[in-house]
Amino acid sequence: MKLEIIRNVFLKDRYLLLELSAPRSFSRAVPGQFLHIRIEDSSDPLLRRPLSIHDLESRKRGKSSGEKTIVKILYEIAGKGTALLAEKRPLSQVDVLGPLGRGFDIKKARAANVIYLLAGGMGVAPLYFLAKRLSREKKKIEVLIGGRNKDHIMREREFRDLGCEVHVATEDGSLGLKGRVTALLLERLKAARPQGRRAICACGPKPMLAAVAEISRQKSIPAQVSLEEFMGCGVGACLGCVIRTTFGYKRICHDGPVFDAEEVIWTE
Repeated sequence: MKLEIIRNVFLKDRYLLLELSAPRSFSRAVPGQFLHIRIEDSSDPLLRRPLSIHDLESRKRGKSSGEKTIVKILYEIAGKGTALLAEKRPLSQVDVLGPLGRGFDIKKARAANVIYLLAGGMGVAPLYFLAKRLSREKKKIEVLIGGRNKDHIMREREFRDLGCEVHVATEDGSLGLKGRVTALLLERLKAARPQGRRAICACGPKPMLAAVAEISRQKSIPAQVSLEEFMGCGVGACLGCVIRTTFGYKRICHDGPVFDAEEVIWTE
């Protein structure tokens, strides 16, 4: 389907926020799902780009025109396709498939008293939508954001505006804890007083998620992880994004991108 661009603005450096006018059916989207976006109506670039849903918002059209659904996408210029997307202007259109994939299990997450949302780099993109949904439950939510340096840390203020407690780790120590976000998770778990059931939801590079899975196993804390992967078709037909699990091979685009951490076989 063709969706009209409302806004496509730089937030900092090479990070942008894209807002699209979407059908009301998009209001049923689940945090962790994604859109598969065709950048140009040509063969260059050939493949669509999978981009996580960052937020959904309902806005009034007018005094008597009802509401419209706005879907927001947070993305980084990382190659030719996203560079071309960054050039798109309001009122132009992009061809979109979605919402696609299996998102986070909200029921599992909200069963915990304390929920840790762990973002590595652009892993922050789907976690804001998740935090927004979970904030309705009046749970304690700790958001842990990691990046190479302070310029790679995104959406701190927005998470705090939702009532989340936010902590940051940077590999060069330019902001927050010096080290990886998984080290920050261990620090927060160690500092926490016993508060009943805990849960982890994470998104980021595969090595980070493998480390999260090991921490969740050692601490007996259930974890859901959203895998980042290159995708071809986005609907499970091409088998280009398979991953080994305890239930056999699964397709990240169709059976995920969110999996229980203990389900994934992290060793090659």
